[in-house]
Amino acid sequence: MYEGAVQELIDELGRLPGIGPKSAQRIAFHILEADPEDMKRLVDAVVHVKERVKFCSICGNISEQETCSICRDPRRDPTAICVVEESKDVVAIERTRSFRGRYHVLGGAINPIAGIGPEQLRIRELLNRLSDGQIQEIIIATDPNLEGEATATYLARMLKTIGITVSRLASGLPVGGDLEYADEITLGRAFEGRRNLT
Repeated sequence: MYEGAVQELIDELGRLPGIGPKSAQRIAFHILEADPEDMKRLVDAVVHVKERVKFCSICGNISEQETCSICRDPRRDPTAICVVEESKDVVAIERTRSFRGRYHVLGGAINPIAGIGPEQLRIRELLNRLSDGQIQEIIIATDPNLEGEATATYLARMLKTIGITVSRLASGLPVGGDLEYADEITLGRAFEGRRNLT
């Protein structure tokens, strides 16, 4: 539609999740009209996040250090692990102040259509964390959609043989929704009413 650099920008913006062709075009023209200093700060922020941010070597959460602030916090309960799909889910749960344990970020959910099986997720790392015998409960907090339920079922079956209490967030979260969009009260109630799977 447009020439050279403008079309390249629209194409790249359109590859971002949740950005359709119209939104990509709108953002591209905003960038063209914006103050150059504002856009330089935006570019610098993108470059810095790619250079500085990595994944925690213990739980898989995002961090600018080798381990994240939650894994480094000695006040966190080391006997409970909440398993989530993405780092954004950790933030959503932390906002509730209902959970004081630690986390394990899988990096997604089982989705055969997209070619994501258990081996593409951080399940092996979760099992390694259980080997020290300190963990007493695993709370599965995957999204309440088809992929999240499949992941929860897989984890529950796998962990049943280990002898650790496995629970799942209770109802209160809408089916087909994402944790990041749940309000604090709904997510807090879901934590309080979680049920055992084993």
